[in-house]
Amino acid sequence: MIRPVARKDLPGLLELLRHVDESPERGVLAPEARDLEGLAEELEDGLVLEREGRVEGYVGLYPFWDGAALEGPLAYRKEDLPALLQAAEARALELGVERLYAFPQEANRPLREVLEAAGYDLLHTTYFFVKNPKGLDYPPPKGVRIKKGFPGAEVYRELYRESEEGWALRLKWTDEELEEHFAEPHVHLLVAYQGEEPVGMAEVEVEGNEASVAYIGVVPKARGQGIGRALLAEAARLAEKKGARLLRVRAHDHETGALELYRNLGFSLEEAVATYAKELRARR
Repeated sequence: MIRPVARKDLPGLLELLRHVDESPERGVLAPEARDLEGLAEELEDGLVLEREGRVEGYVGLYPFWDGAALEGPLAYRKEDLPALLQAAEARALELGVERLYAFPQEANRPLREVLEAAGYDLLHTTYFFVKNPKGLDYPPPKGVRIKKGFPGAEVYRELYRESEEGWALRLKWTDEELEEHFAEPHVHLLVAYQGEEPVGMAEVEVEGNEASVAYIGVVPKARGQGIGRALLAEAARLAEKKGARLLRVRAHDHETGALELYRNLGFSLEEAVATYAKELRARR
């Protein structure tokens, strides 16, 4: 039986989550809490598969981009995943959601096969790398300087459009959304200028002991000069200055230049996450 999650399900759900944590081959976007109180606060719109009084599966929904993201589906048995996925889609339609996203680990072949059989399209795979921020010392090439600060929505949008190789999410943001984002105290933007022309940028988010390079890119005509390395080195210096002891970077599978850069600079692969999406009905 698949039904809405209830408080009595939390111990069984916690056991299922710990089972998923044991292996990357089971990994998927899931609730973060690993205690009963935390789960009770975190869960909103979730469904559980109950069999003989035991929680055997779970799937959740929460707003994401232009639709909703799936937490899971999670199950002890692969054969239970399709029913959970169907139940989540039915719930999404009830809520008026038109597009669903799923985020399994790249190694989670059972769930990926279920998603693909259900009509989900693979958008990209994102690779996450980590390194101590110390030791990245690469000055900008001659004629290039790196400045910290948001250059304005128009300049940012044009630089993003030129340097990005296929991911256009930020182009949909309004001027106000961009300004509010870069006004956040934990968000820092580094822009590389060749003369007076912006040719690259890196966005760094610092929270506690960790820093993440949310985006880094260089326009095609300025690549191959070491600007990407210099931006990353400046991001590492900023992270270290802010007290971070771990620097996390990420790149989609189409960002071959960034992937090569991270590997060459000694970053270690932390995880790889596949992004899937499915249109539930035609857009109006």
